[in-house]
Amino acid sequence: MHEPRGPLIPSPAHGPSEATPHATVRSYVTGFVLSVVLTAIPFVLVMSGLAPAATTVPICVALGVAQIVVHLVYFLHMNTSSSQTWNTAAFVFTFVIVAILVGGSLWVMYHMDMNMMPGMMPME
Repeated sequence: MHEPRGPLIPSPAHGPSEATPHATVRSYVTGFVLSVVLTAIPFVLVMSGLAPAATTVPICVALGVAQIVVHLVYFLHMNTSSSQTWNTAAFVFTFVIVAILVGGSLWVMYHMDMNMMPGMMPME
């Protein structure tokens, strides 16, 4: 009556394909080493006081952005392949929303500071 079913074999559409890059231990170790280096440099700069604050802050921000890129590439495996289109779009959307929230908060706080009543000014 009914045909016996064989073992479940994933179809190529659902299983891993040869075109998909696989994460290797080497890529994880590379990402980890880069993350440690990108964390250690700002730590040493801040704790030792080797550079003035006007130099240290931009260096820390730049290395923080570099670390975000390292995490996205080595740990979240985001790249420019067509299979990553929706992930990239979601990341860009999230980035825009966070930028609007942070920028808007800074803008509101700056204008609140500028429009403070004279009696409320801190005593120096």
